[in-house]
Amino acid sequence: MRRHFYASLALGLVLAAGVSCRRHEAPAADVWARVNGHEIKHEEVDKYFRTLVMQQGQEPSAEEAALLKLNIIDELVNNEILLERARAQGLEASDGEVEDKFTELKSPYTEEEFQKQLRERGLTVDDQKRSLREQLSIQKLVNREVVSKITITDQDINDYYTANQSKFNVAEPQFHVAQILVTPVKDRQLRNRKNDDATSDAQAQKKAEALLKAIDAGADFAQVAMDYSEDPANSATGGDLGWMPESSLRNPRQETSELSRAVLALRPGQVSPVIHTRDGSYRILKLIAREGAGQRSPADPQVKEAIRSTLRNSREQLLRAAYIAVAREEARVENFYARQVLESAGRVPASSAKPPAAPANP
Repeated sequence: MRRHFYASLALGLVLAAGVSCRRHEAPAADVWARVNGHEIKHEEVDKYFRTLVMQQGQEPSAEEAALLKLNIIDELVNNEILLERARAQGLEASDGEVEDKFTELKSPYTEEEFQKQLRERGLTVDDQKRSLREQLSIQKLVNREVVSKITITDQDINDYYTANQSKFNVAEPQFHVAQILVTPVKDRQLRNRKNDDATSDAQAQKKAEALLKAIDAGADFAQVAMDYSEDPANSATGGDLGWMPESSLRNPRQETSELSRAVLALRPGQVSPVIHTRDGSYRILKLIAREGAGQRSPADPQVKEAIRSTLRNSREQLLRAAYIAVAREEARVENFYARQVLESAGRVPASSAKPPAAPANP
């Protein structure tokens, strides 16, 4: 499975790397690709490579590493092409936009944690800000050239529903739940906007009761969860746990039966009292919505919105891919690393040495 993952990432990249037929100056040893004269160097590829390997948690083989680097180069080529277009249209992100995004990125971490993450990825603050500027600029371009052109009509929604009615037939009641979690121990993986973490049972109980009091007084549950919940998996999304089938809540073998009973007792919009669970944590639950079993109607606002979102996402992916393909056709791309993989019959070591010289005019 892991080998298939790396292989699929690089599907078609060697063939997609366009090479000009004109004579060009041979690249320096650390240049792995050029886009309209802009050089993509080994060091830049390696930074992204180390980040991806760290996320995977396993060191790839030499062949897998080469495939992954091919994919990274391909993405960097696409980004450079889009970035050039964004600049040409006056869409480059401003310093203020970059600083706002940088502050948002740092907010869940202490300064020490943030700097440690940068070091582990071989990045500096300037590297991170440069990357954010590129991302924001490209998103502006995509919004103008792709997203703004997408229109989903009522007829589109009806057609999708007609073709996919079985997807909207709910077999059993479903419960949409959110939670705020407070634990009595310090968690190094804690991620909430206030960096607030209880470290004892007394602190945890006091904190949970204070949060419930704030919610009862009118504070927004999702905002409180983002600020104070100690669940690293979902505090950033307002504590949203998604939809749960009734059978999972009534399963007698589950270890958190007290939470299930609390959910089943709630009406949509209601918030539970503080629940002290057997693992020592304190939780506050909110039932966002409940759906009964049966066929959902196409007139149901939730059904319409779900279909609209599905269609919009799929069309955005399609249009973005087409836009990038056309943009690549109009660019001059030289992928020296891909050429080396071809010429060495796939025996390129993970560290890959000097790329071959640019070809002469045939």
